[in-house]
Amino acid sequence: MNFIIFSLCISAYPAFAISPGEAFADDALEERARSLSMELRCMVCQNQSIDDSDAPLAADLRMLIREQIQAGKTDDEILDFIEDRYGEFALLKPRLDIKNAPLWGLPFLLVIAGFFLMRSFFRNAPKD
Repeated sequence: MNFIIFSLCISAYPAFAISPGEAFADDALEERARSLSMELRCMVCQNQSIDDSDAPLAADLRMLIREQIQAGKTDDEILDFIEDRYGEFALLKPRLDIKNAPLWGLPFLLVIAGFFLMRSFFRNAPKD
């Protein structure tokens, strides 16, 4: 019985791909690096953040983030650097700008169009 409880506790604990050699000694810097790592997509896994990925490219990106933090860069400067280098696909949450505004606005437009379509359908429906 104890083995089952232990197994459940271990499996519920989140697994992170970061190795102990990558971590900062300062907790604030480590938290900053981890939060940035959670915002970036692993180019190999594609639906995982680099914080969760074991891929060598993800490890390289985590080290790149730590080097940029040590160089005194801000979070926005680091994300801009990664985006310039790897493209907007590297961001797990794309930014709202003129290039991708239709992707952000299209769902709302479809809901509004569906509302007006259903309204006109029910308005013109024959009454029994």
